[in-house]
Amino acid sequence: MPPRPRILLYDWDNTLVDAWAGVAAALNAAFAAFALPRWTVDEVRARVRVSLRESFPPMFGPDWKRAAEVFYATLAACHLDHVQPMPGAAAALAAGARWPQGVVSNKTGPFLRAEVAHLGWGGFFGPVIGAGDARADKPDPAPILMALDALGHAPGPDVWYIGDTALDMQAARAAGVSAVLIGDAGHDLGIDRAAPDLHFSDAHVFSAHLGAHAQA
Repeated sequence: MPPRPRILLYDWDNTLVDAWAGVAAALNAAFAAFALPRWTVDEVRARVRVSLRESFPPMFGPDWKRAAEVFYATLAACHLDHVQPMPGAAAALAAGARWPQGVVSNKTGPFLRAEVAHLGWGGFFGPVIGAGDARADKPDPAPILMALDALGHAPGPDVWYIGDTALDMQAARAAGVSAVLIGDAGHDLGIDRAAPDLHFSDAHVFSAHLGAHAQA
C-alpha cells in the first residue's frame, strides 16, 4: 500500500476526461488522407496509447508528418466539442485540492491545456504536461519528472500517478512514484497486466479515499 500522498499527478484521457470522439475524428481524417481504413471510437480507445511522435511513423511511414498535419488540423477544429469529464472526476479533483495536483498526458501539450481551460479546471492544477513538452513521452519517466521538478518535489512513493492503462503504471514505476489505477483497464488487457500499486474501481471510489485521507 503506498503511503499517504503528498503530490497527485493524473493522466488525462480516460482518467479525468472522455475526449475519444474528437481523437477518433482527427485520426480518421488522417487515415482518409492515406486511403486507410477508419477506426471506430472503441477501436481508438483500445489502440491509442503512446504519443503521436511515437505512433505515427510506424502507422504512416515516411510521410507521417503530413498525416500529423491533417490530424492536428482536424483536432484543433473539433476537440473542445467532444471533451467531457469522466464520472466522478470533478469530485476527485475537488477532494484532492488539499494536495498539489498536476496532469501528465500523452495528448499534445497545447491541446491538453486548451481542454483543461475549457473545463474550467485550471485552478486544480500546477503543471500540465503534455506530449512534446518533455524530452520524451510516456512511458518514459521524463514528463512525470518534469512535473515534479515544477512542483519542487522529488519522486517517491508519496507521489501518486493516477491513470487508466498499463502504460501509465509503467511510466509511474519508471519515475519512481506510486502507480495508481482507476477503472478495470478492460481496454488494456485488465488489472493484472497493469499491476498497479493501488487500484480503485472508479473515480467516485478514489474521491472517497482522498476524502478519508484528508480527514486523517
